[in-house]
Parts: sequence; C-alpha cells; structure tokens
Amino acid sequence: MTAEMVAPAWMHAQITAEQYDSWSEEQCAGIEIVDGMIVVSPSASKRHNRLARILANVLDAAAGPEWNADTDFDVRLQDVPLTNRRPDVVVYRADTIDVTPTRPEHVLLVGEVVSPGSETTDRIVKMDQYAKAGIPFYWRVEQSATGIPLTYTYLLDPASQVYRDGDVFTGVVKVAAPFPVEIDLSTL
Repeated sequence: MTAEMVAPAWMHAQITAEQYDSWSEEQCAGIEIVDGMIVVSPSASKRHNRLARILANVLDAAAGPEWNADTDFDVRLQDVPLTNRRPDVVVYRADTIDVTPTRPEHVLLVGEVVSPGSETTDRIVKMDQYAKAGIPFYWRVEQSATGIPLTYTYLLDPASQVYRDGDVFTGVVKVAAPFPVEIDLSTL
C-alpha cells in the first residue's frame, strides 16, 4: 500500500463538539459532522448554488421580522455524538442570529437542493435527521433534466417525529405555511 492510499488520521477518529467549536470557519466549510465523523461535501454546482440562493432570498423577504433565511451554516442536530448538518437553506428565528451553534429549536424550515451524489442523503438520511431533531418544515428541491426544478414540501408530525408529505411544485412554489410565499424557481 502506498502513502497515497492511506486515509488521513482525522478520517478515522470521532471529534467532539468542543473540538469542532475550536475550529475556524475555513476549517468547517465544506464538511458536515455525522455521528462524530467528518463527511466532506463536494463543491456544489453553480445551478445548485443559484437555486439555494434564490430560495433563501425569497424566503427571507417573505418571512417577516421574526425569521431570517440564509445559506451555508451549521445546524447542530446533536452534541453526542456530534452531528452538524449544513442545509442548503435555513429559516431560523431572527433573535438567534448571534447564537452559535444554531440548534433545531431555532429553526423553522430547512431546504436541500439535491445534486448528483446527494440523492440518498437528501431524500432519506437528512430528512429523517431533521424530523427527529424536531424541525417543523423540510423542503427538497430536485433538479430535473428539463431544467425546471421540482420542490417537495413536508410538514413535521411532532407526535411521530416523521415528516408528512405536503405539496409538490413544478417551477413555481406557492404556499401558505410556514408563511405565505411564492417562489419562481423556473427562471434559472
């Protein structure tokens, strides 16, 4: 076995919340922590990033003063073993803007834009983790061959901690909950 074939030591050891919290933002960019293990995320495509930004901008404008919407920051789902996810879009309580880490109780909605390589994680794994953490709304945006995204919306059933299917939208998303919003994702 050559030196190039040996994985770095950090890929074989769980890290704690305290260790992670001591890292710089640059060290935390592009990774998630699942059960204490570092998961490296590939760089997203321009289309993926644009969908996430459009979604966050429109949600932010529609949310009112109680909520903010943004992209690319950690949500701490659990401390032990450490699980931090970095949703593509997060709607969170405005009064927690300076609270770190962001916790599920601060979050109203998370959105994931599915890309090649993230299908199972976004459709099954993250959906289950966000539901178990108690995040009320989950939106999944699927990129299609036609270029017009499909958006799947889900609402948490708090008793079972499972998301119930909501509406599915092609291109234009128009919902009344968690607040009224209309987003045209077909204009990329």
